[in-house]
Amino acid sequence: MGAVVIGYVRSRGFLTAETYKVAPTSPLPDWVNRANRAHANAVENFTPFAAVVLVGQAAGLHSATTAACAAVYFFARLAHAVVHISDTGLLMARTVLFSIAWAAFLVYAVALLLHAF
Repeated sequence: MGAVVIGYVRSRGFLTAETYKVAPTSPLPDWVNRANRAHANAVENFTPFAAVVLVGQAAGLHSATTAACAAVYFFARLAHAVVHISDTGLLMARTVLFSIAWAAFLVYAVALLLHAF
């Protein structure tokens, strides 16, 4: 979200009393729009992962597998955002990173279920 704010300020300047009341309509640079989409994507995908992690935390179910999955998920999503903002389409990097994060989420969820039963 910070990149979006920086992009707004760099392209439109700081808010004034007038621009605070009526939002400017000047176009934003492509990287700001990509940063906004990357942020929305991260928020949408974080919700189910956070729910599973919180259930595991509340139940006290932890293992080396869940810790590794959380780390893989975090770094894959971080790399996904960087690739998304930079507009790198090399080898379908966004899709690969998204799939890695999703797989980490699924393994985490299955590990919790196996540990619980």
